[in-house]
Amino acid sequence: MSILFLSACSAQRNSWTSKAFHNTTSHYNGYYYAREELKKIEQTLWDNLQDDYNKILRLYPSPDSAAAKAYDKEIQEAIKMASLAIQRHPNSKWVDDSYILVGKARLYSLDWGNAIQSFKFVNTKSPDFDTRHLAIINLIRTFTEHQEFNNGQAAIDFLEKQELNKTNKKKLLLEKAFFYQMQGNYDYMVRSLSKAEDYLKKRDNPGRIYFILGQVYQKLGFESEAYGFYKKCLGTNPDYEIDFYARLYMAQVTEISRSRNVASARKSFRKLLKDSKNKEFRDKIYYEMGLFELKQKNINEAITEFNRSVRTGSNKQIDGEAYLRLGEIYYDTLKKYQLSQAYYDSAISSLSKDYEGYDTIKARAEILNDFVKHLNTITWQDSLIAMAALDSASLRGRIDSVFLAKKQLEEKNAPKKKRRGNRVQITAENNVFFNSDDEDGNSVASDQSGDWYFVNPSAMAVGQREFQRIWGDIPLEDNWRRSSRSAVASTRNNNEALTGADNATDEGEANPDAPPPDPAAVEFTRINSEIPRTEEQVNEALSKIEEAYFQVGDIYSFKLLEPDNAAVYYKKLLSRFPESDYEPEVLYRLYLLYKDSDATLSTQYADQLKREHPNSTFAKILINPNYLAESHEAQEKQKSLYKDAYELFKGGEFSASLNTIDQAMEYGKNAFSPHLELLKILIAGKTEDINQYQYLLGEFIKQYPETPIGNYAKTLLEASREWQKSQDESRSVQYIRSLEEPHYFVLVYKKSEEMGNTASATLERFNQKFFADLQLKTSNLALNDDYIITLVADLPRVSSAIEYVRTFNEKVSTLSELRNHKFNNFVITKDNFDIFYRTKALDEYIYFFEKNYPQEDNQ
Repeated sequence: MSILFLSACSAQRNSWTSKAFHNTTSHYNGYYYAREELKKIEQTLWDNLQDDYNKILRLYPSPDSAAAKAYDKEIQEAIKMASLAIQRHPNSKWVDDSYILVGKARLYSLDWGNAIQSFKFVNTKSPDFDTRHLAIINLIRTFTEHQEFNNGQAAIDFLEKQELNKTNKKKLLLEKAFFYQMQGNYDYMVRSLSKAEDYLKKRDNPGRIYFILGQVYQKLGFESEAYGFYKKCLGTNPDYEIDFYARLYMAQVTEISRSRNVASARKSFRKLLKDSKNKEFRDKIYYEMGLFELKQKNINEAITEFNRSVRTGSNKQIDGEAYLRLGEIYYDTLKKYQLSQAYYDSAISSLSKDYEGYDTIKARAEILNDFVKHLNTITWQDSLIAMAALDSASLRGRIDSVFLAKKQLEEKNAPKKKRRGNRVQITAENNVFFNSDDEDGNSVASDQSGDWYFVNPSAMAVGQREFQRIWGDIPLEDNWRRSSRSAVASTRNNNEALTGADNATDEGEANPDAPPPDPAAVEFTRINSEIPRTEEQVNEALSKIEEAYFQVGDIYSFKLLEPDNAAVYYKKLLSRFPESDYEPEVLYRLYLLYKDSDATLSTQYADQLKREHPNSTFAKILINPNYLAESHEAQEKQKSLYKDAYELFKGGEFSASLNTIDQAMEYGKNAFSPHLELLKILIAGKTEDINQYQYLLGEFIKQYPETPIGNYAKTLLEASREWQKSQDESRSVQYIRSLEEPHYFVLVYKKSEEMGNTASATLERFNQKFFADLQLKTSNLALNDDYIITLVADLPRVSSAIEYVRTFNEKVSTLSELRNHKFNNFVITKDNFDIFYRTKALDEYIYFFEKNYPQEDNQ
């Protein structure tokens, strides 16, 4: 009997008993344990998945490098057990299945190449078509995770032509849905998921899939279908979190799916709010209520709900979305850009950078920040000019009254603020002095307005931000000095620990009874120091206002697309600054703004432009509509001549290059002309004294300040001065001319080339091939923060050093690891290397090397 058993164990036999033994043993040993390990890994991936219900949930969790390290032990065990089933039972029918387990283990460990090879092997070698199909299905997942979408699509197209069993058909549909989800193709995703619905079993977690279907349908605008799938999701008794969000989103889409019953939807939201189990989700409920009201075009109700969302809960992402929706309302619907700016600013600080459309949101926020900055500049500078007429006592009285008013507001709103906790409040300006809360607890701006600093929230926002920067958020309360004394004492003690008690005493800060400075006094000092007193200071303030008017007009016109408001600010600029440098451009802008709406007014501005600024570019455009095209043609001709002149310059034909530049200049001055002028200066750098070259560069920079070409000229000037400095310093570097001693061969290259180990290994192979008898040693050494040295030692004499560098230069084109990199190479004596390494005088040694060592053409 034992002989018969041993005979059946043989891997080479093909009898019925042998097959039965190997099938059973491989299945319930290697294959079974490998599968169990993979189940553990998959459970770990699901446990680590952080669902973001603000987005469509992922069908599958994706492995990452951090997670892969956590379950590496299970990966290795799964591969080991599956491999045992393959090696010990090669005739078993579970061999192909074991290869699939190996491929999945490789996939979860992010070993894409081996995972793909494992699945491809099964597809080509397995005699069972179902197993082949399963391998290709896993191959689709691998391609999806690795974002090889073209290969994934090819695998999908192939399987769709095959006849699949039910299990594989379900898996293919789910993998297709995941494939399309990863590409953001929700239309194709929902088609695949809908087809998979008929094949779902309880182990497939259908509740989650129904919820995802609801999300996708809702995103695509099919709210009736979304409602149906959310309801199906609830019918599967899903996890509580999915259950909550399914009910929440059902309320969101109910008005279309259930006979447009808005009251019913609101009732559903209120029911969710009252449920104590939903306490941690209240901010999300209010947010969805805001979206619902916005959809019904109930703007005021939507604003209220979004503000409640911000004040409730602690989910930063939901806060960010609520701020964003409020910003959009004030921007797109109400056209209140200053309020919109405050909300967009808060949204950007709260939303994650991978939020959909984040770059677009940030771009709009930056436009609004710029807009509000210029409006504040106008108000603040006007206020400073107005305050110049006040004496010190009147100014101090104004500031004291502002602080008193703020204190009264804080005392009035203290109970509400206590209830709200630490939530951010948005007003017409961030942190304005005058603001209050409405009956719903929404923060609203004061009705006070005007150009005067102390009755204009916009202007006062600037002052308060500066005050808070210095003092922090100090509450206005009776005896505040006493209440703040412990904090001040703590700060003083810390300072004493750092600077010494004696110094603190000398400075008058060691007295524990000394009160801290009065914030109102500090604000007075700050404002008083900024008030323009001299004519020069007043002109500077007016210049800032002038620039701000122009910028606000441009933002209204080109970015906010508000032509009427743009015209208002352009006209204010012309009225207040009749000699403005912006006048030609503003007149042209007004001509364009009124061209289609008021022909008479448009003509007046055009005539004024041509009459008062006939030589301006804008007048020329009015007179000759082809001016820009002709100017562009002239620029193109100049560019062609510039190219010729530059080639002559590089070839050292400086006189011919200057003649070509003069020909180009004959086409007149335009936007390209500075390039021609700079090329003339470069020629002067080759033909004139270096001091003259630097002088010309300095004048050019003055003529074109804060321009790209002006900045480039700055780099040229700095480089010239650095070179001149290095030349002065290099005169003290003296290399030793005694060459009859051992040498090093040196490669010098930038760290950014990242070739340290590559260079060492390549030179070691080079040495072994061509100079094995010298037994040379290779090492790396940092020259400075920017350069690395690879050193070959020891070349015994100057003749072997010259032979080495000659051979290297002949063979370097065959050294593939080096030929695509930039480096300097030379040989150097040990004494000279000590000088070189100490002084870092690379250019000087290269000059010494070329002068004192025979070059190839002298060999």
